[in-house]
Amino acid sequence: MRIFRTILISLLLLNLASCSTNEKEDNKKQSEKSKEEAKEGNVEVEKGLLNVEITIPASMFEGQDINTVIADAKKEGVKEVTQNEDGSLTYKMSKAKHKEMMKEMKESVIASVEEMKNSEDYQSIKDITYNNDFSEFTVVVDKAAFENSMDGFATMGLAMSGMMYQLYNGVDPDKYKVTISLKDEATQKVFDDVVYPDDLNEEQTEAE
Repeated sequence: MRIFRTILISLLLLNLASCSTNEKEDNKKQSEKSKEEAKEGNVEVEKGLLNVEITIPASMFEGQDINTVIADAKKEGVKEVTQNEDGSLTYKMSKAKHKEMMKEMKESVIASVEEMKNSEDYQSIKDITYNNDFSEFTVVVDKAAFENSMDGFATMGLAMSGMMYQLYNGVDPDKYKVTISLKDEATQKVFDDVVYPDDLNEEQTEAE
């Protein structure tokens, strides 16, 4: 689905509107909290009985035409898109639509994994398995070929996919993680584990 492809490499999404006045008051407070967390680079997901709301930080739209992002989201079924003062976007859609999108996101991640496994671009990668919420991936490789190639970049793509899936499924931005385990095809032993976003943040800190 086009929206998820945009999400993984940029993104998308959704919101909650309630029926009672009290629920609306709570939603307003939660929306303010979402906007504050968006400033920190987090994606805030709030679910209700009928609808779902997600506030997406401005950093995720860097390099994109914001009007096109909004138009594409509405074409995909997002009820409302609000551009906030800090540059973040708040998407509102039905809970049913959110469920549909999560299903399509999962299908897209799986399709990407299959493509990666069969691509000639990653010849050292022999197999990839994963758990249900994409918080863990096991990448089976020809160790010698892997260590002498650029195929390690593929693991970052898997990590980004897993992190995005978890964020849009409502995992706390302070708790979501993706572990990439590298297993040698010959010995069937894991020779390295990479945990995102922890290791990615460490690399960025060292680079600075």
